[in-house]
Amino acid sequence: MKLMRLGAPGKEIPAVRTGDDTVYGLSDLTSDIDGAFLAAEGIDRIREALASDSLPVLDTEGLRVGAPIARPGKIVCIGLNYSDHAEETGAAVPARPVVFMKDPATVVGAYDQVLIPRGSGRTDWEVELAVVIGRQARYLASPEDTASVIAGYAISNDVSEREFQLDFSPQWDLGKSCETFNPLGPWLVTADEVTDPQALGLRLSVNGEPRQDGNTKNMIFDVAYVVWYLSQYMVLNPGDVINTGTPAGVALGLPDAPYLRPGDRVELSIDGLGRQSQTFAQA
Repeated sequence: MKLMRLGAPGKEIPAVRTGDDTVYGLSDLTSDIDGAFLAAEGIDRIREALASDSLPVLDTEGLRVGAPIARPGKIVCIGLNYSDHAEETGAAVPARPVVFMKDPATVVGAYDQVLIPRGSGRTDWEVELAVVIGRQARYLASPEDTASVIAGYAISNDVSEREFQLDFSPQWDLGKSCETFNPLGPWLVTADEVTDPQALGLRLSVNGEPRQDGNTKNMIFDVAYVVWYLSQYMVLNPGDVINTGTPAGVALGLPDAPYLRPGDRVELSIDGLGRQSQTFAQA
């Protein structure tokens, strides 16, 4: 199943897209797809409603595609999680996951406009596999225990302003938390439909020119390890999002450093998770 939220910002309606591409409305089950719905066995309730043929078909023509999860409690990010990305940025391969946080208010839809901040000269792109938590996770015993707490997966663009991130502070938050800096979606693919999260191709292009072409098999710390590791230091709650890192090909690591400018169009895809496309504009 692919969970979606459709409509104008702040007025999205919950929906589910099935394997035959039919979209059904979920308003009879929930007012939104959020942490509370996931915690209340929401995905199982959708399956039951689909099996009983009790959901209305939704006319999606003209509807904006919003982020598939509303109001994540937190966005936890893993930096330098692909060896080729660490190499291109001149960073050492980390012995432990590099963890930082991103403002949840950065989340926008997969096709929404992204704003280049005022004073920015180094706005960058990062295609990433996002993990959405479906059940509370605290002090998980091992990485093998993580499957039961993952609701699903989505595409994330961890947009970054490198000068703000690297030059203005010893922490990365300034360059990661600018408005619109986390397009997410277009949908949340439930975990049962992702056979192996460590075998997914990730791609990103800018104005039609390929920039990133990686695979999650090359993560330094895989999804299960990342979720387990984070649970040792923080409580992961339903609706929380984890950005798991980006492969090589970001502007920061390219010789000509072709940072984003107003009018640039960025397109992203991950195997089985759909596609994103954003036009960048000046804030």
